[in-house]
Amino acid sequence: MLQLTEALLLQTPLRSSSTQERLVCTGSVWEACERVAALPRDNQAAVALALSSCLGVVRDALEEMEQAQVEGGDPYGDVLEDEDLGSRGNQDVYWTEADRQLLGPCTGLVKAAKACLKKVGTAVRAHAKAETAEQVAQLDDLMDIARDVSPSVDELVLSTYPPVNQLTLRLNAGKLASVLKKMLEIARASHACPASEESWLGFLEGAVEHNMDKIKGHTQALL
Repeated sequence: MLQLTEALLLQTPLRSSSTQERLVCTGSVWEACERVAALPRDNQAAVALALSSCLGVVRDALEEMEQAQVEGGDPYGDVLEDEDLGSRGNQDVYWTEADRQLLGPCTGLVKAAKACLKKVGTAVRAHAKAETAEQVAQLDDLMDIARDVSPSVDELVLSTYPPVNQLTLRLNAGKLASVLKKMLEIARASHACPASEESWLGFLEGAVEHNMDKIKGHTQALL
């Protein structure tokens, strides 16, 4: 609606406007109207769409993370190639053995984030309603916490690139784990996740704890 209003405000009322200018203005209004027609019809549809959008961002981050590990000891690929030496001269672009021990549980934590968004989104589409104020409030809470997932994933993924500051990585992992636990807690308490959804809720809580415990174990000496 904001885009439509802006498009209307930008119209040039002067009769001196050229035909081309009027066509451009009219086209901007029609485009905004088409977007309005495609808006979600209620809170359930809006939250399902938001969760899907967050899932896409996290999926891209996970693919980037896994691709960097596939490329081996130098996750930056050819970006930092030394033109004169024909090779990487800075060893800081490589993972140490200690860093590599953290990559597995960090990847596991991001996979858990992806699974949380996917499963909660599926539950919202299958069970959620927007008929009462309480149901709408519960959906709003889910959307608010879901919006915190992708930024937390991005911070963790960035902190896995060498040179790795393991304390920063642990803090970012802890932040993501906290967000995921909160999301699962909110989902469990909502009408979108009836008793039939309890199995995957418990499984994902365990996955988050398991990977976070591994990260803590590998970074215990830093505390």
